[in-house]
Amino acid sequence: MTARVIAVANQKGGVGKTTTAINLAASLALVERRVLAVDIDPQANLTSGIGLKGQASSQGTVYEALIAKTIPDFAGFVLQTTVSGLSLVPAERNLTGAEFDLRELENGKSRLRSLVRQLVGRYDYIFIDTPPSLGLLTLNGLVAADTVLIPMLSEYFALEGLAELVSTQQRVRAVLNPSLDIEGVLLTMHDGRTNLSQQVSREVRERFKAKVFNTVIPRNVRLAEAPSHGLPAILYDKKSRGAQAYISLAKEILNKDSSTLRDTND
Repeated sequence: MTARVIAVANQKGGVGKTTTAINLAASLALVERRVLAVDIDPQANLTSGIGLKGQASSQGTVYEALIAKTIPDFAGFVLQTTVSGLSLVPAERNLTGAEFDLRELENGKSRLRSLVRQLVGRYDYIFIDTPPSLGLLTLNGLVAADTVLIPMLSEYFALEGLAELVSTQQRVRAVLNPSLDIEGVLLTMHDGRTNLSQQVSREVRERFKAKVFNTVIPRNVRLAEAPSHGLPAILYDKKSRGAQAYISLAKEILNKDSSTLRDTND
């Protein structure tokens, strides 16, 4: 089995994108899936939130891998995390320069794809945490991915951002990555007690139907606290509502994948 490569993307910040990448990856690793997380956000919040802030392999970080004159061995950039089964290609803030450097490189839009494809035989899932923008780094993430997972706030203006990202996904699919599909839309920071959250949930489900995950991620203090301790929420407080929601999301993805596999074999 080769890895499924999933980009976690939304051009708006503060939607729970990195929180989703960390906790979904960790939840899958803890049920004995082999998982790699790739941080291509210059804020490097995935790297710090997983407890490896400022760390790099002897080869460097994802920045050095992306801008190398010749495509390097991507395995040399992988670090092990404290979560059994979860590995990381880290980022640092110097990754900001990649937006400019990639413009000068041949195949600058598909450099990450060339790197990630080297490792699909070693993992079950590869998650790419993209920047909160639609620049060259995010484009690299979408070109490298099989699917894009879109976290969105349960707020009205988030619907506009969702439409813009879906439009980008369709353009990438038409020109650069014909297989790019939507993994799913994930409602985050959800408060089912408010009329607004309920209304946004209804509108998103009416428009995207089965592409919206049944799991919703609630507003949760423990989810917000965990990154400052360098831990996924599932290790920081497994019983918290936030951690349990990501465990539920992991189960939903696993169930969907096993169903797809059965359909393929029939």
